Amino acid sequence: MIVIPAIDIRQGNSVRLKQGKIDAETIYSTDPVFIAKLWKAKGAQRIHVVDLDGAFNGMNINKDIIKNICAEVDIPVEVGGGIRDMDKVKEIFDMGASYVVLGTVAVYNPEIVRKSIDKYGPKRIIVAVDAKDGKIAIGGWKDITPVDILELIDRLKKIGIEEILYTDISRDGMFTGPDLSGIEKLCESSLRIIASGGVKTIDDLIELKRYEEKGVFAVVVGSALYTSDFKLEDAIKRVE
Repeated sequence: MIVIPAIDIRQGNSVRLKQGKIDAETIYSTDPVFIAKLWKAKGAQRIHVVDLDGAFNGMNINKDIIKNICAEVDIPVEVGGGIRDMDKVKEIFDMGASYVVLGTVAVYNPEIVRKSIDKYGPKRIIVAVDAKDGKIAIGGWKDITPVDILELIDRLKKIGIEEILYTDISRDGMFTGPDLSGIEKLCESSLRIIASGGVKTIDDLIELKRYEEKGVFAVVVGSALYTSDFKLEDAIKRVE
């Protein structure tokens, strides 16, 4: 299982939100490119980048930062946040990203997901399955839809998705531990799963590793990276 550090970018800064709420923002760095290089130096095999300005309001103000991250680290970078048409998918790949993460568009316009798979292949397209109380959240997690998690998973499998990023948004940034029961249900889908949300300690990763043979091949870690309870280099060694 691989540990993927998250870099959430808003207004040019590397930030963390609690449960995706802007009014619960902490700025960790004014230089997201430096943060990406730091995680690479500590052994990261992949970086997860979210453009929060794109996710919340469609703004494209972090384009140069994301492009520089992709250029400065010689490991795969996955990028999400506000990617809702084919032009934007192409733009992200042109920046140097290895993977594109689609979220909102998978709910209201799944044809974009299908076209992205057809053009770039299923191994480069990830769908973010963001949920609260079993229902899918969209629009930077601002809106909770009536769409059930398993209903969305069924749709995604029919259009060829192979990899999902699952986040229980009620746990994100809260250090309450991963949603193991939700992850266990998703393992029945036979999809490759990146788990996200709630990680506080390396012990949380050990719990997630129990599901590795069922499809959980990676975990995204965000806020925990900036605490004394979690050291990226130690975490990587423990779950290799």
